[in-house]
Amino acid sequence: MERTQKTCTAKDAKLSDLLLAPETVAAKVAHHVAECDSCSRELEELRATMGLLDHWEAPEPSPYFLTRLNARLDEERRAAPAGWLERLRARLAYGPPLHARPLAATALTVVLLLGGGTYLGITNWEQPAAPPQTAVVHDLQVLDNNDQLLDQLETISSDNSDGTVN
Repeated sequence: MERTQKTCTAKDAKLSDLLLAPETVAAKVAHHVAECDSCSRELEELRATMGLLDHWEAPEPSPYFLTRLNARLDEERRAAPAGWLERLRARLAYGPPLHARPLAATALTVVLLLGGGTYLGITNWEQPAAPPQTAVVHDLQVLDNNDQLLDQLETISSDNSDGTVN
């Protein structure tokens, strides 16, 4: 009888329960493990591992371990405080994740505003260029702005061809 990998994967989570507390596992899981070669092999490997861990003894710590640890902690307490960048990095890396959330929200807001502003063209603070003007229009505007030149042109135009002034 061939089993699919998906069925065995669903049963793998129950293997530790079958090893540690077999009475709490459903009969369907126990029946599957009895029929499936890979699941039964894995259960036997787990039993062998647990057997080895039962006989393992943790090594005794050095008698001076606590003394050295306390000395290092005292050195760290007496050390000069790190710079603001080091403190910020340590706070973000080792501090509670609640401190990073406002910073992340602020950074995301700034990125969105800059991106939206760029998209909308708000970052272009220069005035739009004036449409190009023809030479005649430009000359007339200069004449309107220069009263002295306008007065001189009026006197020239008011002269008759015979040289008399009106």
